Formats: sequence, C-alpha cells, structure tokens
Amino acid sequence: MSLSLGTGPLAGSPAGAFNFDIAAASPPHRIYFADFQPRVRAVVAGRTVLDTTRGKLLYETGIPPRFYAPLEDFDHEALARTGHSTHCPFKGDATYWTLNVNGTSRENAIWAYESPIEGAEWLAGHASLYHEQADEWWAEDELVEGRLRDPFHRIDVLESSRRVRITAGDEVLADTDRAVLLFETGLPPVAYVPRADVKATIAPAEKRTHCPYKGEARYWTVGGIEDAAWSYEYPRPEASGIEGRLAFDAGLVDVQIGG
Repeated sequence: MSLSLGTGPLAGSPAGAFNFDIAAASPPHRIYFADFQPRVRAVVAGRTVLDTTRGKLLYETGIPPRFYAPLEDFDHEALARTGHSTHCPFKGDATYWTLNVNGTSRENAIWAYESPIEGAEWLAGHASLYHEQADEWWAEDELVEGRLRDPFHRIDVLESSRRVRITAGDEVLADTDRAVLLFETGLPPVAYVPRADVKATIAPAEKRTHCPYKGEARYWTVGGIEDAAWSYEYPRPEASGIEGRLAFDAGLVDVQIGG
C-alpha cells in the first residue's frame, strides 16, 4: 500500500475527509513525484548499472510507486537505445534502452519520458529501470529483498487484549486474548496469535512470500487448510513483535477481532 493505492490520498477512492472537494479540485488520475533519499544501486550480471543519491518515487493513482533516477546516473556504456516506445496519457511518450552487460542483455529494461507532456515536465531527464530486470537492488549498503521500501508506508505492532477468534466452519482454529495487532498503511489490522493458542494441527507448507516491511513469510497448513496462516520467523526489526506468531488468511478462514 502507499499514497496511490488502496485508500491512500492519491488513490482513486481515498479514505478520510478533506477540507476541500478533492474530486473537483484534482484530476481522477493523480501523479506525485517525491524525493527518495537513500543511495540506490542496481546490479546486472555483476556490474553496477545505476548508482544514485538523487532518486525519486513516482506515485500514480492505482499504481505502486516507481523508482526514477537522473538518466546521467545510469552506466551509459551499458545502454543501447532501441526503437521501442509506449504512450502514457498522463506522462507522454516513453523511449527505451536495452542493457548489455557482460554478455547479458536485458531488452527494453530502462525507459524515460524525454519530452513529457505539460503537467509532468519534472520527469524530463529521469529514467526508470524495471525492478525485475536487475539482479540486485541496494539501498545504501543493505541488499533489498523485494521492492524498495516506500517512505510513506509504515507498520505498527501493538499488543492487544481484544479477543481474536479464528474459525473454519464449526471448527475453532485459534482463540486468544494475547494477540498482537499489526497496523499497516492502507490495510485493515492483522492479528498475529501465539502458536500456543492455536488449537488445530499446524504443518509447514511450501509457500513463501516476501514483504519489504516485514521480511520473509513462511506459510502453514492449519487444521488441514493449506496456506491458511503465515508467520515471520525472522522479521525485520520494526516488525519484531510478530516474530513466530501466526496470522490467518481471511479469505480462507473466518477471522474475528474483538466484538
């Protein structure tokens, strides 16, 4: 989630109340170009193809933030302009470059709006590299797992005495008043319960996912329901309060918090 997704202020249906009519005062598709302060490097085939301390995040309604940097901060020896182009009604025509590094070619991996339309003039001189086209991304000297972290995205982990009850049909999978609640920008709260308060059988599943803000999640089969729950066994420091606890997929089981 971010400024431009879910219920964020730049999303299509922002939550909360403004002191002005946002629908009348701004276009339906909103764009915001903001500084990203950490040094960012991208590596392809063992070579650094981008090294910048002048990064930007581009937020667009309904689209995850996209990292841009001055075109001059890319390794121009590795760039080959192509004839490919695309058009965005909000930014203009994009031109593309292929990355050629150590015998590896990443076709049309980088794009830029060299002559952006009115209202997006600040994009001139900046380019973006598809995240998946780099082998490694670094923020300062920390290897980025997944996406770069959005500075407008935050998480809070709070202890709670609210009763949390997890059921699947008539079966109670978990029942506790010792959960911690994780509040994450743009998302409903998620309850993480102690394993000791899970009443059903727990078995490891194969699925793994990664969150830039919490770390790697491993999944669990609970009460015979595959991938019913996940846990962060080694969470990032800011999410240390959920370590080892289980959260349940509300799409597979019924999750009741309080009430």
